[in-house]
Amino acid sequence: QNSELFTLTYGALVTQLCKDYENDEDVNKQLDKMGYNIGVRLIEDFLARSNVGRCHDFRETADVIAKIAFKMYLGITPSITNWSPGGDEFSLILENNPLVDFVELPDNHSTLIYSNLLCGVLRGALEMVQMAVDVKFVQDTLKGDSVTEIRMKFIRRIEDNLPAGEE
Repeated sequence: QNSELFTLTYGALVTQLCKDYENDEDVNKQLDKMGYNIGVRLIEDFLARSNVGRCHDFRETADVIAKIAFKMYLGITPSITNWSPGGDEFSLILENNPLVDFVELPDNHSTLIYSNLLCGVLRGALEMVQMAVDVKFVQDTLKGDSVTEIRMKFIRRIEDNLPAGEE
């Protein structure tokens, strides 16, 4: 029941953002920004509850994200695929995305990235553990794709320990 309440609440949030902003691009940016702020705060809860130590490389980070974090917060375990030859980029494949239960995108919102909050959460959480990443949706079941695919690319290790500010 908790997941259904979260799904419906998230749907109401996206609906309100669509009313508040003129175009899908602005809604996508707001979802990413909100997700980033959630991720910045969620990482402390995750580290406390999961007892996961520091990851030694990006492959280990990918495993922790897919097998522990997604399971803990969304009740799903995405598969990790499409590693780049350099090992700095991979895809998370969500067979079913709990955020899109009960959702149909209206025709006038074809460029809306409905679950873009997840990209922001991942980016914000990883930034707090000194990893700069690029995160984006490349496939989405809401847009007719067979799976939902989130692409993650390692940009750099953040050396300074300054608190992250608003972008």
